[in-house]
Amino acid sequence: MTAERFQLVGSLLRPTNLLDYKNKIEARDDIQYPFYNDFTGYQETETNEIQKVIEKQIDAKIPVITDGEYSRSMWHLDFVWGFDGIERFIADNGYTFQDFDGGVYETRKDIGIRITKPLSGKNHHFITLYKQLREQAGDHPAKITVWGAAHAFTELAVMNQIYGEDQVYPTQEALKEGLIQAYKEFLVEYKAAGGEIIQFDDCLWELFSEDNEQSFFTAGNNGLEDLADAFIAINNNVADYAHELGLKVWTHNCRGNYESRHAAGGSYESIAEKFLRDQRYDRFFLEWDDERAGELSALEVLKERPNVDVVLGLLSSKTSHLDDEERVYQLLEKASDILPKERLFLSHQCGFASCDGGNELSIDQQWAKINQGQAIAEKFWK
Repeated sequence: MTAERFQLVGSLLRPTNLLDYKNKIEARDDIQYPFYNDFTGYQETETNEIQKVIEKQIDAKIPVITDGEYSRSMWHLDFVWGFDGIERFIADNGYTFQDFDGGVYETRKDIGIRITKPLSGKNHHFITLYKQLREQAGDHPAKITVWGAAHAFTELAVMNQIYGEDQVYPTQEALKEGLIQAYKEFLVEYKAAGGEIIQFDDCLWELFSEDNEQSFFTAGNNGLEDLADAFIAINNNVADYAHELGLKVWTHNCRGNYESRHAAGGSYESIAEKFLRDQRYDRFFLEWDDERAGELSALEVLKERPNVDVVLGLLSSKTSHLDDEERVYQLLEKASDILPKERLFLSHQCGFASCDGGNELSIDQQWAKINQGQAIAEKFWK
């Protein structure tokens, strides 16, 4: 079926009335996730807008429905905010992105995390959200997107070093085990709630690329290969468990997406054997909207994995204008010379609103870009 060949990564632009609440959340760390008790009308507004965006996707014949990630403030942190044992706070600095002029762009700062007791993924708010999604989506396939486990571990343990004698987890290994266990607890309840597809989002792979000049891993880290192996082992541990539960396990990788800015470069070629061949996912959403991702030849490593699909992120969710269709068709042809067309899909390189502020385009422009992607897929696969 050609209709299913265009896929949404996950997030969609939020309407103004929902963003009004999100902006208030960003400025306060005296409130607790999911923040409903802190703002009158917030939960009702979120629920109503999620219902509208689900209906919009169904009307637009989107093959796999999400809640647009309307419940999220940030694509990744909301998931760990939902763990028992996590405390959120406003940090001194946000994440660093590349600005349009080549300078440094700093994100919102409510990214600080403390671990206050052993982590647990039980009774997670995402389960409640998924049940609502599942009910509203009806017979349509639906997925939930969560932070990839290895990326979460890297941020908690490697970047922020939230472990030690004075911490809940005395060692990095103990933190890793506790985090993986929390993920597994969440997956059990997700499956019990009717979950069928779980998508792990992750934007750290490219930091291991030899040609990534923005990688902060390169300074003072001689054992990048060992770190990559550890990273992949964590993801496979969680993916294998999800498979045991009977879930379809997908992943999405990009190079950062914040208000139409990106975080880093780095091509897929030098990391393909580890991050594509060796990670045990059923479907890879990958980013090829510009030259930073390198050549499609990285797909060669998936030739011997016939049950793995690839979603080619050849379109850009960051721009307000429509994409160059000739370029997209050319790349689709190149990809189909490497892998069979029936294993390929088309998407934008990332969602339209990885964080609640969203990329720099309007909702109407967003849907025009989605319509373009659907039309390209219809023509190419037909």
